[in-house]
Amino acid sequence: MANLRFKALEMIQNRPAMAPVSHPNRVSEMFGENVFTQEVMKQYLTKDVFKALQSAIDHGTTVGRDIAESVANGMKAWAIEKGSTHYTHWFQPLTGLTAEKHDAFLKMEGSKAVEAFSGDNLVQQEPDASSLPSGGIRNTFEARGYTAWDPSSPAFIFETPYGKTLCIPTIFVSYTGESLDYKAPLLKTIEVLNKAAVDVCHLFDRSVKRVTPTLGIEQEYFLIDRAWSDLRPDLTMCGRAVIGAPPARGQQLEDHYFGSIPDRVFACMKEFEIECFRVGIPLTTRHNEVAPGQFECAPIFEELNVAVDHNLLLMDLLDRVARKHNFRVLLHEKPFAFINGSGKHNNWSIATDAGKNLLSPGNAPKDNLQFLTFFINIIKALHVHADLMRAVIASAANDHRLGANEAPPAIISAFIGTQLSKILDELERPSRKKNADMPKNYVRLGIPKVPEILLDNTDRNRTSPFAFTGNKFEFRAVGSSANSAGPMIVLNAIVANQLIEFKKTVDRKVLRGKKKETAILEVLKDYVKESKAIRFEGNGYSREWEEEAARRGLSNIKQTPRALDAYVSQQSLDLFANLGIFKHHELHARHEIRVEQYVKKIEIEARIMEEMLTNQVIPAAISFQNVVLSNINAMKGVGLEGHAFEAQMHIVRNIADEMEKAHTNVHKLQGMLRTTDEIPVGRDKAIYIGDNIVPLMAEIRLSADALECLIADDHWPLPKYREMLFSK
Repeated sequence: MANLRFKALEMIQNRPAMAPVSHPNRVSEMFGENVFTQEVMKQYLTKDVFKALQSAIDHGTTVGRDIAESVANGMKAWAIEKGSTHYTHWFQPLTGLTAEKHDAFLKMEGSKAVEAFSGDNLVQQEPDASSLPSGGIRNTFEARGYTAWDPSSPAFIFETPYGKTLCIPTIFVSYTGESLDYKAPLLKTIEVLNKAAVDVCHLFDRSVKRVTPTLGIEQEYFLIDRAWSDLRPDLTMCGRAVIGAPPARGQQLEDHYFGSIPDRVFACMKEFEIECFRVGIPLTTRHNEVAPGQFECAPIFEELNVAVDHNLLLMDLLDRVARKHNFRVLLHEKPFAFINGSGKHNNWSIATDAGKNLLSPGNAPKDNLQFLTFFINIIKALHVHADLMRAVIASAANDHRLGANEAPPAIISAFIGTQLSKILDELERPSRKKNADMPKNYVRLGIPKVPEILLDNTDRNRTSPFAFTGNKFEFRAVGSSANSAGPMIVLNAIVANQLIEFKKTVDRKVLRGKKKETAILEVLKDYVKESKAIRFEGNGYSREWEEEAARRGLSNIKQTPRALDAYVSQQSLDLFANLGIFKHHELHARHEIRVEQYVKKIEIEARIMEEMLTNQVIPAAISFQNVVLSNINAMKGVGLEGHAFEAQMHIVRNIADEMEKAHTNVHKLQGMLRTTDEIPVGRDKAIYIGDNIVPLMAEIRLSADALECLIADDHWPLPKYREMLFSK
């Protein structure tokens, strides 16, 4: 195995960057060429059909079967002209990945084959609902499930060297109507948020007809050569290195961040971007991230539903293009211990149909009051539902990252900046004294006066899980491999619910004779007081913050099994049921799926660790120990018996000690895994695994990593950190 490692290193050192892919010089010439865009629709649909479809997209009206038939004919003609032979309903099951079942544009008329694609094919398909996660909603013998077309997300053509497929974004529901995916509840929360936000907007501007959440998703990832991945069972099966000693040089020199992009990586990025542009993903940013071997890409903001679809498609394209360039992309939240992990920063905002960002402060007092209304309600929602926001980002992979010295902690808090903190403090306790620390163009808050608020008036806080960054909130705690729909479902829902409560409270005060502006400010003042504990401006990585958070009554739930309890708390059950997003049993089903995913992923990691220690690490230790002992015997054979051989014996003893610890703990791990086999999958099993197996794996890792440092390089079978992270 060690020889294979050295052969891989030699091969990687001689790999050239792949030849550039042919493409137009301008992004605008290729952008969206494989998307069924509005411009394409106008070419392939009649005016009446186009108008009806646009109404469905813009206003949520129902697409009739006659309209669907016409859209299907136009979509088929376009797709076939582009070279597509098949179509698929592209959906987001609760695996966290995307799913697809391809069908040919084919029907038989007698013995003659003809291309066919009907409105029924467009609107509805029937994949198997029993073989995908359902949390007990569907039994194995109950196979029927439905995918249904989502007109608000454009169809696109997925192209590989082997063919082209028309992909139709869809929702996925059970035969009995429950959501079995991420998209269906996401679309529900978008509509619920729209209605709640429009009602609040009407307190300030009656012309607002629709409010839409927007999203920009920054995606972090690692690239390593495929040869290294192929030699590491843990990377192949788990996406992370379960063992591996830290390299002498990691990220401490801070030289990789924003550094020059290596040629092979640049070639991969370039082709990846081209593929993204062709399917309408508006990527604008690429750069080296903090850790060696880590990179990031980011798009322009889009409507939330489309942004989520594009991020899932982006991850698929990234993996495919990386393999073509002989890389393995690692989207695991912590593929390498001791260096930064990867996140997926979700930059969320809300905008009116007139294009006004409701989280962008304006110059007029009325605009500022509207901004403060939405801003304070979001913070209030975060405070009320902090545990649910923690639950939605919980996973076995993200547990490794949250709270490490590069990611937000498991404590949910909000960073809003110095000036906005002063404004909220002033709202809570109006002062008549002039404050010299206030910005010069800050207008003191009084009823009904509202201060002017500056855009980008504060520093950013990368240690905060939920930070206001000028005109949006950045949910930084989302894991790099996650489907962003999950966190956005929760964020949309809690904000919508809070806005509904706000509007009711203001209306009651107005009915009792209060002026509207006075009523709004009184309610906001109460919210500022009630949610003050969730606001934190300091270093989220610090031990002091953990202590301060405990004094404030904020949760610090570090392991997924207990964090997931918030999914099925009475508060969460009532929240989603009252908003019409999930029935109670649907939420319980999702909790069951998340718990089961945690159990399975840790068990897989534990079994891979057991295999690697038993088949690779311990045999390598024995082999090298024998070499050292042979050296001692050889020295004795030439008459050096009087020497103590202290250096050699020190190595032998240390290897023996670490082998003994590793062997004992691996044996203990095997016993624990047998115990877990007897426990039914559920919360108790997940907690047992989190409390017992996860810490034991950490102990085993210490021994394995110590052995890596003791064993001669030419005896160590596994690619090392320095090779995987620095050899490109």
